[in-house]
Amino acid sequence: METAFVSLIAYGVYSLTSGLAFTIVLAMHDGAKTLSSAQIQADGAAYIVASPLTIAVLWIAIRMARRDFAEYLALNWPSSGELLRALAIMAILLSAESLAVSIVGAEEISPNPYASAERAGGFLIFLIAGCIAAPVMEEFVVRGFMFRGWSQSFLGPIGSIVVTSVVWAMIHTQYGWFGRFWIFATGLALGHFRWRSNSTWLTVMVHSAINIVIFFTMGL
Repeated sequence: METAFVSLIAYGVYSLTSGLAFTIVLAMHDGAKTLSSAQIQADGAAYIVASPLTIAVLWIAIRMARRDFAEYLALNWPSSGELLRALAIMAILLSAESLAVSIVGAEEISPNPYASAERAGGFLIFLIAGCIAAPVMEEFVVRGFMFRGWSQSFLGPIGSIVVTSVVWAMIHTQYGWFGRFWIFATGLALGHFRWRSNSTWLTVMVHSAINIVIFFTMGL
């Protein structure tokens, strides 16, 4: 319950910080279509600012428990073999997802953010926000903090992998149920990587690689 409570506070800080900036920008203009390049980049910067504030919540909670931040979140550097293995598994999973999408014909990602980035010239800021800041924040919270706390409860490591994957899939509200299923499957793989390697940095790198592939595929 303590892990869940701190995680809710962390995501609350993230949502409020980024949402407040987004609301202020929209209130100043007549919808997203009128946003200039600088304003869209400022909106992306709001997400980048929100990520360290979210991690700060975790740091405070861990330090209040008199634990070492890096040790508690398993911020250990993975070996090259572990990274290559994880990337290979994720490539197979992404290929399976692409095949399933082509068969089902599901449209799971809105092109609006990418189109806006192209029109506004905000490519770099969206790349940093979506492929660096967001993966670091999400992995620190989900595979770092949540997994560590819940794996030491009655759930155990396997139960924690399943529950964190469900939570991670449900918070991606921009996707339909088909898309969330694949996010859940990806979460299971990332949770496995975290458990096997005892490295949250490994899941950060794999998560970032996934987002980069999606970003360039959808953007182009």
